Amino acid sequence: MTYVSDAAFNPFGFDPDGERFVPGFGDVEADFHVIGDHPGVHGGVTAGVPFTETDGARRLQRALLRGGLLQKTGTPPTVDATYLSYLHPSVPDRTPTAEDYAREETFIEAEVRAIAAHVLLPVGERATRWVLENMTTRSSDDIDMAPLHATEIIGSGWLVMPIADPETWDEDDGKQLSDALTELQKQDYRREADLGRLAGGGGPYYVR
Repeated sequence: MTYVSDAAFNPFGFDPDGERFVPGFGDVEADFHVIGDHPGVHGGVTAGVPFTETDGARRLQRALLRGGLLQKTGTPPTVDATYLSYLHPSVPDRTPTAEDYAREETFIEAEVRAIAAHVLLPVGERATRWVLENMTTRSSDDIDMAPLHATEIIGSGWLVMPIADPETWDEDDGKQLSDALTELQKQDYRREADLGRLAGGGGPYYVR
C-alpha cells in the first residue's frame, strides 16, 4: 500500500487487466464515496488519481472543498473522510463496451462494500444508474440528471446523492452541490441505530 497526502492510494491492491488504470484514492474509512465513470470521462489518465486533470474534475473538486469533503484541491486532493473511485478504473483506448464495464464491476463492488461509506455520490448518468440499480430500490429507467443533481435518495443501507456530470454544469450547479453537502452534514446522514442494549456488554452497537 502506498500513501499519498495522508490518504490511501489503491488501498486494496487492485490490478485490472488493462496496462494503465486509475485506482481508488482516499480514506478507507470514509463517510462519503464519490463514484465516477472512467478516467477518459472524469480524469486522471496521466496522474493516476480519480477526478483530476480535467476542467470538470477541477469544478467538482472545488464544490467538494466548499462542501467539506476535501481539505485541499489538487493532484492529488487532500480528502476529508472521502473516497474517490471509478466504475471502470482502466484507462480505455476506446469507449468501453457493456462487457468492459461488467468485467471491471467487481472492483467497484468490492470498494463500495469495503469502504462502507454512509453516503454514495455517483457522478454522471452511468454511475448514477449503477448505484440506483445496485444500492437502492429506485428504478434506474429514464434517468434525468438535472432534477436528481444534489438531491437525497434513501438506498439500501446508503444515502445516495447523485451529481450531474461537472462538464455540463452551469454556474449554479457547483454551489447547489456544495450547499447540499454542507446541509447534509448538519443532519444524521449516518442513520444508525444503537442496539447496544440488546447486544449485551453495555457498549454501543451501531447498525444501519
